[in-house]
Amino acid sequence: MLTAVGPPLTYRGLVMAVYLYWVSTALLSLLYFASAYLYITQQDYVRQAQAELGYSASCLVPFMIVVKVLGPVLILSRFNVALSDLAYAGIFYHLILSGMAHLNVRKPKGAIPAVLGLLFLATSFMTQNDARQLASPYASASSFLQTSVSP
Repeated sequence: MLTAVGPPLTYRGLVMAVYLYWVSTALLSLLYFASAYLYITQQDYVRQAQAELGYSASCLVPFMIVVKVLGPVLILSRFNVALSDLAYAGIFYHLILSGMAHLNVRKPKGAIPAVLGLLFLATSFMTQNDARQLASPYASASSFLQTSVSP
């Protein structure tokens, strides 16, 4: 039996939440796939840019290519909710650290993609339970519907 824990969303509100989820998730995925493409096609540039940020890029670049592809794939496919939530967490920490690294070397313009990514990530995470059939236990649904057993 479905019981409302809070005020349920109207049909219009639910549709808006679903659109917000898919647009923010698509933009977050596009950001990560474009970054992975850049890492693959412009490896010398990426190594130089990461060296300027103070990172040893020799082992970091191949690892980041895998991470930047797998994170969005796990979120989009959602074949396992726990892995999807882990991808959200990993992307969150990556974006925080990326933004901080750019700010630390006094290049605030370099932190703009991280800030945009955090906005897309937060919107995607907070609306995922409205748009996807398998609910995440860590994101509350905007509709506040939960299943309960009647006594």
